[in-house]
This record gives sequence, C-alpha cells and structure tokens, in this order.
Amino acid sequence: MKFQDRFYSEGQGYFGPRENPLTEAHCNVWDWDRLCMVKVKGTAKLFPPDEDVEVPILAQFADYLSPEVRAVTVDDDGLLAGVSTDPEEDDTPFVAYIPFSVAESLADCRTIQYSKLHELDRLGPGVDLSSYEDESGIPQKVAFKFNPLDKPQRLKMAWDELNLLKDLPPHPNIVPFDRVVLEDVESRVIGFTTKYIPGGTLDNTNVPFRFEWLQQLTELVDFLNLELGIMHQDIAPRNLLIDRDTNKILLFDFDWAACGRNRLLDGRDDVTGVVFTLYELITKDTRFTSIPHWNLNIDMVQSISVWTRNRELDSDVSKFRNFLNDWLATRKSDGGLERYLNARNQLTWPDLPTASDYNIPFELGKNSDGEPIWTTGPRFRRTAMEKGQYCFHWERPPQSNLLNKAKSGMH
Repeated sequence: MKFQDRFYSEGQGYFGPRENPLTEAHCNVWDWDRLCMVKVKGTAKLFPPDEDVEVPILAQFADYLSPEVRAVTVDDDGLLAGVSTDPEEDDTPFVAYIPFSVAESLADCRTIQYSKLHELDRLGPGVDLSSYEDESGIPQKVAFKFNPLDKPQRLKMAWDELNLLKDLPPHPNIVPFDRVVLEDVESRVIGFTTKYIPGGTLDNTNVPFRFEWLQQLTELVDFLNLELGIMHQDIAPRNLLIDRDTNKILLFDFDWAACGRNRLLDGRDDVTGVVFTLYELITKDTRFTSIPHWNLNIDMVQSISVWTRNRELDSDVSKFRNFLNDWLATRKSDGGLERYLNARNQLTWPDLPTASDYNIPFELGKNSDGEPIWTTGPRFRRTAMEKGQYCFHWERPPQSNLLNKAKSGMH
C-alpha cells in the first residue's frame, strides 16, 4: 500500500471557537493499513480547519500504537502526549453488512469465508492480495476487495460493483469475478474476490505500450458501452492490468461504473477516458488527472498537435493517434449516448437492500426534561455493541509488523 493512500481524515471538530488557538479539537482519522479509526486530540492551534495536519502527525507513530488505543492526545508541537483505550473514545462507525441469505441477487455466487483467506499483501485501500484453497485443495491467489466504512455512497458503490462483476459475461480484457466473501459468524457479505493478475498496471511507465493494447481497450469500451449499457467511468492506466501470459490488458475497478443513466457522471464517459489515458501513456503528462472530471474535454489533448513520446512504444505515435481519431469518428457516428442508453443487453441489478440492523432504536442523548431521545439509523460501533448487535471487526496489525515477522522468519 502506498503511504500517501494509507490515511483518511474526516476533518476537524472544535469544542469552541476555531479561531481561538486554545480551543480543543478532535480529528477522526481512518487507517487503511490497520483498518481502524483513531481519534487525534489537540488544540485549534495545531489543527487549523481543512489542512488535515492530523494525518502526518498520526503517521509518525501509528505503527507503534496498541490495537486497544482508541484516541491519542498530542501537544502543540505535534508530539504524543497521551493515549486512551476508553471504548467511549471509539468513533468507529457501525456497518450493517447484508446477510447473504437476503441478498437474493447473489444467490448463485460461489462464496468463501473470511477466515479462509490468507493475507499475502496489502495492495491499496480496501484491497488485499490473498490466497485460499478451493474445494479441490488447489491454491488460488485473488484480490480481495472490501469496504469497512459506513459512508452511504461507499456502501452503494460496493454493492453495485459486486452485482455488476458477477453478471458480466466472460471477457478476455476484464478481470474475472471469483467469489463473495462472507464473515464467519452470521454469513454477512463483507466483500468479494477477483482473479489476481500479477503483471502490474500500465501505471508503470517502464512498461512499453503496445498498439494492440489500444485496440483491445477500444473494443472493450465498445462492448461495455454499446452492448451492455455499462460505463466504467474510471478508465485510467492505474486500472489496466497486464496479463503476461496472454499479452492482454485487463480492466478492473468497476466501483464508479454507471448502468444506463444510473450514476452517470458528466466528463467521466469512457470515450473521454480512453483519449486521456492514451495521451498520458504516450507522453507521461499527468497534469490533466488533477482537473475535475466535469471540466474535462477531449479537445484539451486532441488540440495538442504533437504528443511528445516519453514512453517506449511498439509503433509510431501517428499510428496510435490515427487509430484513435478513426475510433472517435465511429463512436460519434454510432449515435453516442443514445446507443449507450439503449444497449441491447443492458445489465440491471437490484438496489442495495436496507439492513434491518439500522431499525433497532438507540438512545441519542436526552432532551431538556432529562428524557432519553430515541432514534434509528447509522450509529457508532460501540453503540451497536451496547445494543447487542453483531459487529464485524476489521482491525489488524500494521503491515510493517508482518514484514518484520517475515524477515525474522528467514534468518
């Protein structure tokens, strides 16, 4: 896992005027490596709004914290001043994962228990490299994708991606779906696995780019858009794997995918994605990746007369650009958006079911008369546990611990 991807801050909360440097400030930081929430406490002097300085501060000592630590206090120099294991400090959200028994759309999927997965590596936020033995005792190496956060959009994206992947017809340029992952106690759906492709992605600029890969990409986009009514919406070098055995590229990471108009976003169409991807692959120019998708237009790169080659290619730049231009003209004449919206074999799947766990009421403070205020819906994990609800725990040791153990085992 890349260091810059490890931490995610939910922002700063102030217990008084944020302009007052002495005001107490709390910042909840999610650690994708240890899969836990840590509350960082200090003053407004150290934690000004929207600067997320809590992330580099926590990063200094996160690997050395006990798994029981729920909050840390730092002084105005950012140095560790105290830790707390008080469960009341734990603001980890409760995620009510859907029981497999009520996920009817997944009924025909093969499953694997979480305890049967053996972690091999941490590829990125919410993605592990894992292995397991199948029913025949044959080892399988897979990418395990999961969502440990309760953000509504994340939950919906995870559900949609799982249902989309399991319904996609086999295709030589799409990473194959493998299994639904169930936690061991109540068989709730906590993620899924896909086949692991070890060749790396096109993000590796040392890999020569082949003309046939552009052909494969455009054919795949046509298939997804015009046959299935699916818009990937995140075509990029980082999402294109290289299969060394077949010499093909494979697309993965469908969590932004749209089905028809559902979740369709301006500027994230796959034709635009192909154009900017090819430009980046040839030139290594990544400046357009920082522009919001709604402000992107293919003319930004198409109007550049010379795409300076900064990567090894198996053909002249002109061959790539001529092919791209011909493809763009064909897509434009094919009816564009209308043909996508009226795809012949459009995939559909049900909406994310509402977990009944959120219907259990819990006390949210008291009113002015001292009477308890009862509510339902999202809650902290500690609140759910107090109500006797089953909670899946993701916490794990930092990867550095595992690497150190592996090294010591080699001696």
